[in-house]
Formats: sequence, C-alpha cells, structure tokens
Amino acid sequence: MIGEGTKSTNQRHHNFVQEKVEVGFFTDPTVCIGCKACEVACKEWNHVPDDGYVWSGNSYDNTGHLGASTWRHVMFLEQDRQKGNQIVGSHSLADGDGEDPFRWVFLSDVCKHCEEAGCLEACPTGSIVRTEVGSVLVQNDVCNGCGYCVVSCPFGVIDRRPSPLPDAGGAFKCTFCYDRQKSGLVPACAKVCPTESIVFGRLDDVRARGAERVQQLQQSGYNDAQLYDPTETSVRGIHAFFLILGEPEAYGLPPKPQIPTIYLKSAWTSAFATAIASIIATLLAFAFFS
Repeated sequence: MIGEGTKSTNQRHHNFVQEKVEVGFFTDPTVCIGCKACEVACKEWNHVPDDGYVWSGNSYDNTGHLGASTWRHVMFLEQDRQKGNQIVGSHSLADGDGEDPFRWVFLSDVCKHCEEAGCLEACPTGSIVRTEVGSVLVQNDVCNGCGYCVVSCPFGVIDRRPSPLPDAGGAFKCTFCYDRQKSGLVPACAKVCPTESIVFGRLDDVRARGAERVQQLQQSGYNDAQLYDPTETSVRGIHAFFLILGEPEAYGLPPKPQIPTIYLKSAWTSAFATAIASIIATLLAFAFFS
C-alpha cells in the first residue's frame, strides 16, 4: 500500500453513519495507475452486471462512461500537453522535428453526490434520498423508472438499466457503498485502491487533503493543477471531488454545473406573464367586437 498504509482512512473501521458525519471521496489522478481495481471491486460488491465486452480500438478505456451498470469509471485521457516538469522530447510519427509534449492521465470518475442534487429534487416517488453521511441514494424498489432523474443530473451520471439486464428499467448509480458504511466499512473502491488515488473520509478532512495536494503539486511544477468542487454554483459543492490537471471539460466535467430547478422561477414568471397577456388580449377582443 502506497501512502499511509494501514493508518489510512481507507483501511480503518468507522462509525460515520451512526455519528451522522458527512463523508466524501477525494480522487487524485496524479497517483492513479489505471489498474481499474476500483471498477472491479464496485461491480463485485454491488453485484453490478457487466455492460458488454466491446473492444473499441480507440483506447484501453473500453468502459467509456458512467452508467446504470458502471458506477466507477477509470478514464484514460491522452493529451498533447506537458505534465509537470516533464522533459519534452520528440515523439512525433511525422518528421521528428521539434518537441511533442504528451501526458497520459487516469481519473476514476464516480457519482458526485451533490450537496444540492438535481436527481433527488426531480424524483416523483421519493426513491432518491439523502443519507446520514450526506450521500445520495437511489432505492431501486421504490423507483418507477420515469427517468426524470436522468435528465436532471448535470453530470450525466445516473441512467436507467436496459433489458435484458437484471432490474431493467430502474435508475442506478453509485450508492457510496451505503450498506458497507452502515457496518463501519469503507466503500469498496477506496478500500482496494493500491495507490490511494481514491481517499475516503470525513468531508472536511478530505477537502483539506485535496487543497494541500493541489498546493504541493503546483509547487512541484504542475501549474495547471486545481480542485474540482463547484461550490459556487447551484450544486453547492460535491461529496466526490477531484484533483484535475487542466480544464474540467477535458474530463467530461461541466465547468459550472447547475441543477435544473434554478430555472423554475424564470419559467413560472414567463408563464404568469403569458397568462396575463392572454387574458388582456381576450378582454380586448371581446371589447372590440362587442
């Protein structure tokens, strides 16, 4: 185990659920080796069905994206940019002249468990709830498969499971291993991460660790290192946040995610104005023709 080893919060028994302590994930791609152990552990513990064995030919990343049957996704990001103080050489397949910066970044993506969750607000049956630790949980036995949560997630995380997979039609996403947490266990993905790229713990602690890691990397030449945790938007922060190199768009992350309900006020205002205008037009028509 790289990092804190047996002293890590990834390896310790806890009582966060009983104490109602908010928890979070901090994911650091600079130490991720792309082993996909988190993907495998997630599927094994949660009995998540496979989503096909399709060789895309575009990358070693054949999972592609998060979905109803992929709750952890290790993306393989190839960029023509310098990584930290990397010594840039000539890797070009063309004439070989000049320097060609290149970096390969692995990032384990997951549901963000938003502080203000669009999926939770949109759910008409109450199947999506907020747990004692601040995570967002979908109760499959209450879900009616309407799909409102799917279109309300600003990160495109949640989705309905297609036939003929088990529980087809219902919406699924990461549960933050709530069942494990109730028993004092660490989520499966963090438990098996060999490099501690995924760190689980108290939300304030992992946020502080993330900020410290960003500062450390910037001092080491990673000038584009930043913490992705959109607290300034209507999402109001996330419980699974990331250190990223460069811009969030490169990782499929919206720079300023917003939950759809923020547009309700303007929508109702427009509807009210339209109704008043219709009434006035109707009265004028009666007055003119009568």
